[in-house]
Amino acid sequence: MGTNRRETGHGALSERSLLQVMPKDYPYTVRIVSEIMGSNGSSSMASVCAGTLALMDAGVPIRTPVAGISIGLFSEGDKAVLVTDILGTEDHCGDMDFKIAGTRKGITGFQVDLKIRGLKWEIVEKALEMARTARMSLLDFIESVMSAPRADLSPYAPRITVLHIPVDKIGALIGPGGKNIRRITDTYKVEIDIEDDGSVRVFSVDKDSMIAAVREVQLTTAEAEVGRLYQGRVTGVKDFGAFVEILPGLDGLVHISELANVRVNNVGDICKIGDLMWVKCLSVDDNGKIRLSRRAAMEEKDQAAGASAG
Repeated sequence: MGTNRRETGHGALSERSLLQVMPKDYPYTVRIVSEIMGSNGSSSMASVCAGTLALMDAGVPIRTPVAGISIGLFSEGDKAVLVTDILGTEDHCGDMDFKIAGTRKGITGFQVDLKIRGLKWEIVEKALEMARTARMSLLDFIESVMSAPRADLSPYAPRITVLHIPVDKIGALIGPGGKNIRRITDTYKVEIDIEDDGSVRVFSVDKDSMIAAVREVQLTTAEAEVGRLYQGRVTGVKDFGAFVEILPGLDGLVHISELANVRVNNVGDICKIGDLMWVKCLSVDDNGKIRLSRRAAMEEKDQAAGASAG
């Protein structure tokens, strides 16, 4: 059978109480199942507390924990007694079930079930204060079990990573006839969706495959940074220097004068096509031409090695 009216209402209250602390623009659809095997007090507030722990345990980066409590009321004439965390019999015999959920900073959801006509404001104020006090105790206990969301998603959750690349790099990521995007998806067993605004969503069931695929996307769409060292592959050798691919599809020129800290008469004496070479990006002109230096890269690496040894 489907959910009944009570389950639907309690589920809606629990959902909106937790929704306030969910991360903005979270790429996942999150489903929380709370199976209440017995009920004393509020099953919806129990679902909020358990739901908070479930979210943190799954690695969902909620902003802060949420807890909830129910405040009951017994009244006769001018006398009124409020009760924290009512039992089932107190719920049945009492006049009110005031469910209040929130964080340490405020309320995220509430619902009032009344069997009497209206409430005096001083009763509302006292109920809110009693709920706040109880909520702090519940949050203390929740945080003693788990103080923050796990740093990583559950291993059973599919992986989704959202990247943003320059719009003019979309073509480079796709490649001629989709060659590059197919290479990444086939190699790492991932799915990639690319939007016209440069948003790239990578889907994977495996953490290591996700990391590798994201790195490929970043390398394919990256631009050369002046002053940065790259380990590239020699793609061309000319009389005046060597062309080195420092990023997928992105070549720069190492002029013959920048190949070594001594005079080089023949580029072939230093490198050949296919060799790996450390280079430093010296400049990128307005036309996108990249000037590289093997000599500067060697000097910087030698200085770093000397500093480590010292």
